[in-house]
Amino acid sequence: MIIPGILFKSQTSFSSISNLKLNFKSFLNPKFTLQFNPISSLKVVWRKDWTLDKAIENDKRYKLCARVVKQVLKEPGQAIPLRYLDKRRKRLRLNVGVKTFINNNPGLFDTYYDRIRPKSNLVPFLRPSNRLRNFLEEEKRIYDENEELVVSKLCKLLMMSRYKVISVDKLVHVKREFGLPNDFLVNLVPKYSNYFRLTGSPGEGQSFLELVEWHPEFAKSVIEQRAEEESQLTGIRVRPNFNYKLPPGFSLRKEMREWVRDWLELDYISPYEDVSHLDQASREMEKRMVAVLHELLSLSLLKRVPVPILGKFTNDYRFSNAFSSAFTRHSGIFYMSLKGGIKTAVLREAYKGDELIDKDPLLGIKDKFVELLEEGWRERAEMLRVQREQVKKDMEMMAAKNGELSEQSCEEAEL
Repeated sequence: MIIPGILFKSQTSFSSISNLKLNFKSFLNPKFTLQFNPISSLKVVWRKDWTLDKAIENDKRYKLCARVVKQVLKEPGQAIPLRYLDKRRKRLRLNVGVKTFINNNPGLFDTYYDRIRPKSNLVPFLRPSNRLRNFLEEEKRIYDENEELVVSKLCKLLMMSRYKVISVDKLVHVKREFGLPNDFLVNLVPKYSNYFRLTGSPGEGQSFLELVEWHPEFAKSVIEQRAEEESQLTGIRVRPNFNYKLPPGFSLRKEMREWVRDWLELDYISPYEDVSHLDQASREMEKRMVAVLHELLSLSLLKRVPVPILGKFTNDYRFSNAFSSAFTRHSGIFYMSLKGGIKTAVLREAYKGDELIDKDPLLGIKDKFVELLEEGWRERAEMLRVQREQVKKDMEMMAAKNGELSEQSCEEAEL
């Protein structure tokens, strides 16, 4: 299906239009009045995208292991009594006992015995295995190699915000989504004092990270960079705009198709542009909000972020209170997954099937962690195979022995 200026290659989401209220006078005939829907009146029906849901499902086991590891690493001495960790199963969303989890994921932790208090009984403790410690060294190396990328991400997050300042608590909360190291406030921020400044009262929930000065080299969105690259390749000026790709088997109603076409024809508004003059309810502000959401998802490691996390930045990025409806209204740009009971915004163009097209360099950390997990899983599978073979041999030996005894009994009976 082709709309002038836009190629729709298929996808899932849908809208109907009713209660036309907004008047607009035609430039061709001032006496003729056109009526358009306000953005808020566009009703969108959500549809499931199995392939993108699968991308989220593929990471389920990895994320569970990462949560448990994080819990152990933040303990004093990076060690925790096994029973204490077992009490935190609900918080960790662990649906099996800790002992079962450890057995299912060998290679993450070593078990040893120690006392919780002097003169108390010895109890099992967990601490990082040598393999896990080697991974942590590898993680540090990857962060060091990509320090400039981390600094640029942090600058961009601040530069898109209304006042170029964001609460430290919010940034700490999203560090995993954007690939910021755990110690970025302690080691990275002071090192780049020409970029960042910590203000407020650290430790009291009132500290902020502030941009020291504007950096034009970071003030270009992924969409603007893509347009520039295409212009250089073709020699033809390419206007920055969103890639609009609908899911297979899906078509838009005529009214929605026309609305999308007109909305895409609006000039692209950079997420780094000052929009203080725009009306919050205007189509232009909608275009800018979608540009910010697109850029945030582009900066994220997996090109997807839970919607509640994005919601924490509503004031910082001037999102409307109903900003999450943009993920279904603009379903050719985004997909909102409901996998696991959590709304997750996914950038469609970043995926081919359930695989990322261009991987963030910091995803090397995830790849190394998955290698560690898979090594343990292979060892467990081999151990179980050996155990099964041994049980089979034991049963065969018992059967043979029973057979010999039966023959002996028969011979004795004949005598």
